[in-house]
Amino acid sequence: MAEIKVPELAESITEGTIAQWLKQPGETVQKGEFIVELETDKVNVEVISEEAGVVQEHLAQEGDTVEVGQVIAIVGEGSGEAAAPKAEEAPQKSEEPAKTEAPATQEPVEKDPAAEEQSSTDRTIASPAARKLAREKGIDLAAISPVDPMGRVRVQDVEAHGSKPAASAPAAKAEAPKAAAPSSDEESGRIVREKMSRRRQTIAKRLLEVRQSTAMLTTFNEIDMTNVMALRSRKKDQFLKNNDVKLGFMSFFTKAVTAALKKYPYVNAELDGTDVLLKQFYDVGIAVSTEEGLVVPIVRDTDKKNFAEIEASIGELAKKARDKKLSIADMTGGSFTITNGGVFGSLMSTPILNGTQVGILGMHTIQKRPVAIGDEVQIRPMMYVALSYDHRVIDGSDSVGFLKMVKDMIENPEDLLLES
Repeated sequence: MAEIKVPELAESITEGTIAQWLKQPGETVQKGEFIVELETDKVNVEVISEEAGVVQEHLAQEGDTVEVGQVIAIVGEGSGEAAAPKAEEAPQKSEEPAKTEAPATQEPVEKDPAAEEQSSTDRTIASPAARKLAREKGIDLAAISPVDPMGRVRVQDVEAHGSKPAASAPAAKAEAPKAAAPSSDEESGRIVREKMSRRRQTIAKRLLEVRQSTAMLTTFNEIDMTNVMALRSRKKDQFLKNNDVKLGFMSFFTKAVTAALKKYPYVNAELDGTDVLLKQFYDVGIAVSTEEGLVVPIVRDTDKKNFAEIEASIGELAKKARDKKLSIADMTGGSFTITNGGVFGSLMSTPILNGTQVGILGMHTIQKRPVAIGDEVQIRPMMYVALSYDHRVIDGSDSVGFLKMVKDMIENPEDLLLES
């Protein structure tokens, strides 16, 4: 008999939701074969069986939240045909075998609350300053909801948690049943209630926390895309032939952003309490829309990659995102983010900061508009761009200068070659 446990998912992820059982009770499973799919805050993980046999029992159902190390299924010896009789014979067995299974179901009851709390706190990723402040305030780190999408607790998270009214949590719990009660419109079928996925809940929580814990501001500019579109049109066929990857606009913007980050280092920073962490690397996140929500995989070392390498990285990550194959490592450690609402036709928007980053660039749709060129009015392909930034770290001069540099480099794409 073998127990199927929730594996270690990532250092900052301690629980997940059972998205789908791939093997049902009574079905055979081979060693190394997938038995269940778990949904976490960022990625889906398929769990394998370490033993061959028959799935005897599911200890958690689809939609249940389960913790790392929790037993969620039992795999026993035999074949699928023999599974049903074994289950019926279980009550007739002596009490001795039954005792061997008790720890699996009773383990949560027997845990020492103090030890469990300490273990949960130790697993939480937090800066030294945040741990110190939490100890002083008597706050359990595991109870804090960090802004960082990877779960790192910062000083500002501890302060925000400490300022919450003590009665807010019980009140929220008390209101939950009322919110879940079906209305007359639901009962009549006029409204359909749908539970948010774990990932959608996490996205909603993170976005709200960013808005509440940062001094976010957005500045805008517009880019004449004439020259970069002409260059792309001239070179795209040869580029595809030489590199086996298409030449898109994202590589131009990624290289332009990287050059601007070098000149304006505070846009490539992070705030940790009263310290500003200036990052000496350029890992740019590219927002990708999937059926389950927006994810932001990271293109590493964009200062060291050429256009073809960047396009290949973006294509590979986008495919992994659509196929639900992204790993935690694919989305960890970015220093800046680019999001392109233009692919959906967005003309202008104010993107929200991603986690603890202090800057995000929003691209938009290319639209032909009349533009004054010298003493003439010409029709040019124009794109609005937006830079949202944390005003606590970045001043107006840096934000405007950063966006202006991105604009200049896109309008004069040959300058990007000097930065590559």
